[in-house]
Amino acid sequence: MKDGVRRTLGLATLLVCAGAMTACRLDLADVAAEPLEGQHMAGQGETAPGFVIENDTDLPDTYPHANYQLRFQVRGRSGGGLHWHLEKGAIPPGLKLEEDGLLHGQPERTGEFQFTLSVWEGGRKDEAVQKGFTLRVRSALMLNWKNYAQVRGNRIDGSAEVSNTTPDDIDLTFIVVALPPNGRAVAIGYQHFLLMHGVTDKELPFGDTLPHGGYVVRVDAIGEVSPKNVIYREYLQTASALQVTVGP
Repeated sequence: MKDGVRRTLGLATLLVCAGAMTACRLDLADVAAEPLEGQHMAGQGETAPGFVIENDTDLPDTYPHANYQLRFQVRGRSGGGLHWHLEKGAIPPGLKLEEDGLLHGQPERTGEFQFTLSVWEGGRKDEAVQKGFTLRVRSALMLNWKNYAQVRGNRIDGSAEVSNTTPDDIDLTFIVVALPPNGRAVAIGYQHFLLMHGVTDKELPFGDTLPHGGYVVRVDAIGEVSPKNVIYREYLQTASALQVTVGP
């Protein structure tokens, strides 16, 4: 009788231990199947391919007409050929994604572009990994208000800031006009000079006396890089007409 009880208790103990080991194995399998943050399987219910996309989500910034080249990389691959594909979103116009993961070209316009890429090894497209990216194409020639245009007696005065974020020196023409209702523009500011590369927040003042009336102030900056046959254009404009009430 005692031997029978011992056998029954021993069998129960083995069953409990076996169940615990099975649960442990299941937990480890669930953890191993989870992708790293920001990356996920392209297919449903597939086995993880064992590699991850290394590139940061925020890609290096660039500007229009600049040469851009970046290669996407993975870590943990087994050695087979990689295939990259744009899954959704849009890369900047002027750039091209090669199947080997090279993104290159010259972006055509400014903007913030968000897109998702997938990559797989060999012919195992059903084991592809995806990751989302953001690429910002910033203005190469930046123009901002320093002192917003305002009326002072019979004058309109103000200033703007220009920055050159390109590696090139820019031949800059800076023009400010006051536009009355009749459309006959009156120049109240002009400069022409070489804006050296890397110069930021350079202040350019403007202003002049004007006849009585209302004026919309427009600021234009036109930059040229002759060796590359590139022209940059930026402008500012007052939200409404400024009223000059003093004077004829």
